[in-house]
Amino acid sequence: MKNDRFLRACRREPVDATPVWMMRQAGRYMPEYRALRSKHSMLEACRTPALAAEVTMQPLRLGMDAAILFSDILLPLEPMGAAFDFAKGEGPVIFSPIADQTGVDRLRVFEPEDGLGYVLETIRILKKELEVPLIGFAGAPFTLASYLIEGGKTATFAKTKRLMYEHPEAWHSVMGKLSEVVRRLLRKQIEAGADAIQLFDSWVGQLSADDYRLYVQPHVAHILQDIETCGVPVIHFGTGTYHLLEAQREAGGTVIGLDWRTPIGAGWAKVGADRAVQGNLDPTVLLAPRPIALQHAEHVLAQAASRPGHIFNLGHGILPETPVVTVEAVVDFVHCASAR
Repeated sequence: MKNDRFLRACRREPVDATPVWMMRQAGRYMPEYRALRSKHSMLEACRTPALAAEVTMQPLRLGMDAAILFSDILLPLEPMGAAFDFAKGEGPVIFSPIADQTGVDRLRVFEPEDGLGYVLETIRILKKELEVPLIGFAGAPFTLASYLIEGGKTATFAKTKRLMYEHPEAWHSVMGKLSEVVRRLLRKQIEAGADAIQLFDSWVGQLSADDYRLYVQPHVAHILQDIETCGVPVIHFGTGTYHLLEAQREAGGTVIGLDWRTPIGAGWAKVGADRAVQGNLDPTVLLAPRPIALQHAEHVLAQAASRPGHIFNLGHGILPETPVVTVEAVVDFVHCASAR
């Protein structure tokens, strides 16, 4: 590994410059990715290790300090017994959403080698090629459960919360199965060679702090507190989570992700000086004229104030319409402006 500044920042060690990677950095904003996807579906690309490895490496030409595995958080659902597909323009569609304990009982807990061996093979391929750290990942139980229950994307999470409130036993049952599947998957990713892990709880900001602690935190803690014993950095990420940061810290994670609505100073104070933080440029800023994007990046660095333990990232994923040249300019700017 020629460049380990990302891992050193995760450990809150001194670095020569602030490391940068961006969520969804391998994706539709890149012409080479669109060319590949013109020949292969999303699921085909994920399930073919050679293709997934190729996509993972595509954004590294932009100067990223880490690669994140090209995969999808929903992949564990199919081996659990919940088949799905991606509908064009609509996102994921779960063919048989769960609505009660009977549906939960049909879900199975599986070993990653049996249902997701191709993910582990992709990691093994990448570790032979990469000169930067590789981040493995999985979706967190609440976010996965919301797709399972809603049948796809939702703006209200009404079905999810209704099951949570009306049928708490079924809720904890599905969350227990999901958390165990995710725990096993992340452990196997580390065994295959992942240098760090990120848990994506993209939609958990929909919950109050009290509901998070009652209905979600024990299941996330089951995952993260075990994965932390593996000795690699563990990034705990969510959006809209300013009110949950203390509870997320309690659940686990050596690095806490902050979205663009959370000032870095205030967020860092909530999670504590003994944790690293990741974030937190608004992804839509990358659509602005380049000087504006660089101004916002400078503001993020100013908030972090060169404290050990800051990883520059977006507050969520890169948007498909983002200009590649702007992404590259921001990466270069962060490295130059933070050089020390």
